[in-house]
Amino acid sequence: FLFCDRWNLSPALQFFGALSIIAHPAAFFLIAGYSESLFLMALIGFIYWSSADACAAKVWAALHGMVMSATRIVGIPCAAFPVVRSLFARGWRGLREPRSWLRHYGPATGLMFTATLGAVFFFIFCQLRWGHWNIYMLTQSAGWGIVPDYLAVFKPSSYRWLAPALNNPKGASQLSMTLGALLLVVIAVCELLPAIRWRTEWATRAGFYFCAAVIYYISVSGVAGVEMESMLRYEFCVHALIVLAFLHFLHQFRFPPILLRAFGMAVALVSAAGLSVQGWYVWNFTRGNWVA
Repeated sequence: FLFCDRWNLSPALQFFGALSIIAHPAAFFLIAGYSESLFLMALIGFIYWSSADACAAKVWAALHGMVMSATRIVGIPCAAFPVVRSLFARGWRGLREPRSWLRHYGPATGLMFTATLGAVFFFIFCQLRWGHWNIYMLTQSAGWGIVPDYLAVFKPSSYRWLAPALNNPKGASQLSMTLGALLLVVIAVCELLPAIRWRTEWATRAGFYFCAAVIYYISVSGVAGVEMESMLRYEFCVHALIVLAFLHFLHQFRFPPILLRAFGMAVALVSAAGLSVQGWYVWNFTRGNWVA
């Protein structure tokens, strides 16, 4: 809701945005013994504070960034958010003046490297404690047979188009990978068309899309070798970022009341379906069954 206050969003948009995030089938992992809650908190905090102008905000951004990169490996590339934001905010013209790079992009670059210190400290701890800085990767390979496939997103065989049964969580993860890719493509089209005809604030959302795309790509690459298992859970953070960006996208337009009602009804119906699926997953999860 801090972003909603910053963007002066209406209470209705705030409500439907929160409902859209809560209704994700994997949202219950925010209160389960997984890293989703800590990583998402640190990621959102890093994005929020790094896009603020106050000096104290940069300190908070650095702290959130270190927690973010220490919590998950994917937090390392997400640390580039301030640089991406600066690049899109100043446009490509800023890159044509190398002498001004340090002044324009120096603070963002410094914040990026500071945010990655969490991962650096984690690797140092692993080296000192177990003798292998990459013990996490070794454990993933030995315990779950995970071998990254960085070309998985470009392979048609990676995508599944049929809706799985409710008692098939792996199928749900496979479908979420497909839906995530389609959603990113739709976002690109929706952002490109208005930007061509009108002056929009798409540069503000570019950082959100960057982090969402990075998380999606690395998650898909990591679980491609195990048939996209757990992708439903990994995709939840992507979902939250896209919802925030979509709220910012909507606030720049004025819609007739009838369209707002239709939008609200659509969100309510989709959220009801999502909460129903989530309830089924919670029921299975609390009984020791694998969900995601």
